[in-house]
Amino acid sequence: MNNLERARRIKARSVSRHPAGPYRAINNQDKLVAWQHPGVDTLDKMFEYAAVRFPQRDCLGTREVLSEEDELQPNGKVFKKVILGNYNWLSYEGAYHAAKCFGSGLAALGQRPQCNIAIFCETRAEWIVAAQACFMYNFPLVTLYATLGPTAISHGLNETEVTHIITSKDLLQSRLKAILCDVPRLQYVIVVDSKPTSWPNIPRGIMIYSMDAVKEMGSKPNNSELAVDRRQPEPSDIAVIMYTSGSTGIPKGVMISHGNIIAGITGMAERIPNLNETDTYIGYLPLAHVLELSAELVCISHGCRIGYSSPQTLADQSTKIKKGSKGDTSVLKPTLMAAVPEIMDRIYKNVMTKVEEMSKFQKTLFVLAYNYKMEQISRGYSTPLCDSLVFKRVRALLGGNTRVLLSGGAPLSAATQRFMNICLCCPVGQGYGLTETCGAGTISEMWDYSTGRVGAPLVCSEITLKDWEEGGYYSTDKPNPRGEILIGGPNVTMGYYKNETKNRDDFFVDGNGQRWFCTGDIGEFHPDGCLKIIDRKKDLVKLQAGEYVSLGKVEAVLKNCSLIDNICAYANSDQSYVISFVVPNHKQLMAVAEQMQVRGTMEEICNNPQMEKEVLSIITEAAISGKLERFEIPKKIRLSAEPWTPETGLVTDAFKLKRKELKTHYQEDIERMYGGK
Repeated sequence: MNNLERARRIKARSVSRHPAGPYRAINNQDKLVAWQHPGVDTLDKMFEYAAVRFPQRDCLGTREVLSEEDELQPNGKVFKKVILGNYNWLSYEGAYHAAKCFGSGLAALGQRPQCNIAIFCETRAEWIVAAQACFMYNFPLVTLYATLGPTAISHGLNETEVTHIITSKDLLQSRLKAILCDVPRLQYVIVVDSKPTSWPNIPRGIMIYSMDAVKEMGSKPNNSELAVDRRQPEPSDIAVIMYTSGSTGIPKGVMISHGNIIAGITGMAERIPNLNETDTYIGYLPLAHVLELSAELVCISHGCRIGYSSPQTLADQSTKIKKGSKGDTSVLKPTLMAAVPEIMDRIYKNVMTKVEEMSKFQKTLFVLAYNYKMEQISRGYSTPLCDSLVFKRVRALLGGNTRVLLSGGAPLSAATQRFMNICLCCPVGQGYGLTETCGAGTISEMWDYSTGRVGAPLVCSEITLKDWEEGGYYSTDKPNPRGEILIGGPNVTMGYYKNETKNRDDFFVDGNGQRWFCTGDIGEFHPDGCLKIIDRKKDLVKLQAGEYVSLGKVEAVLKNCSLIDNICAYANSDQSYVISFVVPNHKQLMAVAEQMQVRGTMEEICNNPQMEKEVLSIITEAAISGKLERFEIPKKIRLSAEPWTPETGLVTDAFKLKRKELKTHYQEDIERMYGGK
């Protein structure tokens, strides 16, 4: 069977034969899969299984910092630049031993089984060692994003009543120290950096230990009985309480059991072809995000090596890498990688900008090769000559060895997905899952090059479509059944921590005892059993004249415009039109400004009414070519000079829009655009 035949075959079908479902993967119509290896049903057993099977193989890798210096930029800002060495590796056996000692040390410091412990730390090897220690000793791990605001952090720590927190030197100084007085139960802070110096201005009564000191404590002979008598978790015990950065309100803690995670990673692993111990994964997304944690646990369960990185050091051109030195992908040369669409959109726009700057001959060659490869892929053929002659340099951006790229966290545009498939010469598996389903739901197969779809249900889950009358979506719709996506299976989590009202709204148990989660997303199933996300209940706004506008749909269409880096559509039900806040692409905006002979800083150009009008006309053209309805096209816009990053609080760590925060931030502009001011 060639790739085209594989891509066209039926991948899932409704087990009830009703168009609403439930839909299951074609290879497990009878029963959902809850684990990969019999008896390996908790995370401590999974890590032990990997350590016994791959003891001397590289497990966790970190690059050595050779030098660090401040570099003055033309705009007067100072950027920290680093030169990094090779990766230093901790073996599976070494990582297992480190986790065991650390867990024993935490127990010696008074941490008790089934009592919560928090981690507030950047993505690094110590995060996984600490997490595995907690899994071994049955300490439920409370995860918090490093970019959460002080109110959200103290809320999570107080709600879960933690007495111990694991953090880094930088985060303790920059984020945690200021709120320690607001978390009265906190007694111990464990810093993962080796040998911290003194800690001034820490409130009295809080003890600070380094991770090394806690490991040393746990390795002492008089602590050995703690290691022997450790209370191993059951599959139903809570492994993680994951605080979602959430696009609305105060973050919610999702209770994820050992069994939930084992089921989720089993489903994900089945969708990655030939996954084995020769693979290398690059970890740089926040480990407090379910996509990154699940991806790394999938890798550990198969003996892969994980090399750590960060968005600032990922590639040779990354902001923190000193010019002329190597970024992390160039040194590690990963075969596996996860990315949120925001990062892939950036790669796509950067490369396409460089293509525009090529000579006429080079540009023609690139376009011919691009179109030729797209045609060959659609027929199920590969293009080795084209790849080595034209796309080799683009592929080198991610190290040159990437064979699978997993996309999740938000929808990926068709243009970006096609670009990644063609120019990076590796398939993109677009996934759909939520924290509430352990990140697992669907992943598209690697040989399915169709765009805009998220694949068939994983072997651990099944999906039902529920009619939504207000939005006009029904399972009886033609040509494809549509409705709200409900996900069921052993990967569906235990609910929200201390939030019974929300649990009753969003989760239910069916007559067979299976848990289900109501996602609020609207999907449609295609004839081959693949799911497409088409709307979101919360994104639907009814305009004054009665037309329904899907804000997510408007944004998805307009993000394909090269002038737009990010966009948030907004509408009031008492108004007759849509407005938008737009983060323009710096280079493209400056080119438009030059054409119009408008001069000034980025901020001055964004505040120029003439520029606002010109950008709106370009956006309107993009909306018409993207086939948006007349009432869906924004009538007024506000240009934003500052990009929306998780640090601004306007997007989540997965770069999903925080609509409530964006509305507050742009309240004056909303009033102006709707004629109030």
